[in-house]
Amino acid sequence: MKRVLRPKHVDIYDTTLRDGCQGEGVSFSVEDKIRIAQRLDHLGIAYIEGGWPGSNPRDVAFFKRARGVRWRRARVAAFGSTRRPGMKVSTDPNLRALLGAETPVVTLFGKSWDLHTRRALEVSLEENLDMIEESVAYLKSKGREVIYDAEHFFDGYFANPRYAEATLRAAEKAGADLIVLCDTNGGTMTRSLTEVVRAVRSLINSPLGIHSHNDCGLGVANALAAVEEGCVHVQGTVNGYGERCGNANLCSIIPNLELKMGIRALRKGKVKDLTHLSRYVSEMANLHHPDRAPFVGRSAFAHKGGIHVSAVLKHPRTYEHVEPKAVGNERRVLVSDLSGKSNIIAKAKGWGLSLDKKRPETRVILKQLKDLEYDGYQFEGAEASFELLVKESLGQLKPFFKLEGFRVSVEKIGSEAKSRAEATIRVSVAGSCEHTAAEGKGPVNALDNALRKALEKFYPCLKEVRLVDYKVRVLDEKDATAARVRVLIESTDGNQSWGTVG
Repeated sequence: MKRVLRPKHVDIYDTTLRDGCQGEGVSFSVEDKIRIAQRLDHLGIAYIEGGWPGSNPRDVAFFKRARGVRWRRARVAAFGSTRRPGMKVSTDPNLRALLGAETPVVTLFGKSWDLHTRRALEVSLEENLDMIEESVAYLKSKGREVIYDAEHFFDGYFANPRYAEATLRAAEKAGADLIVLCDTNGGTMTRSLTEVVRAVRSLINSPLGIHSHNDCGLGVANALAAVEEGCVHVQGTVNGYGERCGNANLCSIIPNLELKMGIRALRKGKVKDLTHLSRYVSEMANLHHPDRAPFVGRSAFAHKGGIHVSAVLKHPRTYEHVEPKAVGNERRVLVSDLSGKSNIIAKAKGWGLSLDKKRPETRVILKQLKDLEYDGYQFEGAEASFELLVKESLGQLKPFFKLEGFRVSVEKIGSEAKSRAEATIRVSVAGSCEHTAAEGKGPVNALDNALRKALEKFYPCLKEVRLVDYKVRVLDEKDATAARVRVLIESTDGNQSWGTVG
């Protein structure tokens, strides 16, 4: 058996724009795909799979646009299947569409599992081998770099190892530049995957890659294990987007390769842009960014327990396995009823306020915090409210206006009529009293409109402030409609975001 050497460099193949789009709730416009691809290229991703040109007009439009983009490093790949059964490669519409995309790279998938060959394709095992060999050879004859994706390879290997190996040899014989072993169903255990990759390395001379899914939660682990066995090419998606439970998450794979295993995957120094990329793609997909995502999540370096905070402020490695800035993230200190004085001091320092453990105000703030959390407030998601609490305790809170009073009415006249909400509000600003009224789609919206109407002439910047998120949590369920509720609000002015609680 060949001696396996861990590679010094691994090519990252991003399939967010194709396989990732098969995930529930994920959809990108052509413009979105171009912008994401350019971000991937800037990072130093080796391959960007733009889509399947034979399947939909959007992917055709993407490849047309991509031809006019100057790519720094990335090679754009078109994805498609081997020729259809009983059809010549020169007339096969899928292969013609792949060539029509005019990409330098074509990724071709074929069947490795005899079950799929017989039941899905409904062809003989021999015909499937011909389809693989002829399709790869045809695309190579047209000057394309051909990556062969051995679909369902691991399932196929466990069912019929000799036939699964034969499909790889057919692709290799035809001149495939790289052969990718795909755990398409995501059900392979890491130890089994390692053994199979090791066995394939002794049979195949072509460079190997890995394509893993996350149906057992092992997508990242399986990709890294394959690299340990000599795979030099890793396929995955940003944030793990993909069908069912998703694809292997490149936002975990890349920092593990670079920071833990010492294997280069991106352009030098670009791993620090990973958090920004992850959040950017979430924005493009209009999906909530996963707070608990390793490395790039908002909570990845968040510390809440008082002992943890005290230790990490003395030496970050006590509770952080890598530096947050290494992946473009940041340390966050949370405040809650689990907090100690170290949490309070660290948060205050971030706002330019000087506190220490000996100051009586620190003890007062900590007691207030714990009492309020006991009453139902939650400050770990409402740092702006906590900042106001601290400044008030230190006598540094500047009141921008004073609420004198308000009234809200909701009425509905007639069974077919819509409800109507109106709010009147009185506030004083620098000695000037403002009394305004406004309507809204409900009582909260009406109050918001009335308050803005009263304050915007004094504080024009409020025109830029908008609601990002609004969560209501019932605290005393047994009290039914008389229950107290906690409201968490996230706001932004387009530059910064902040959370408040009531």
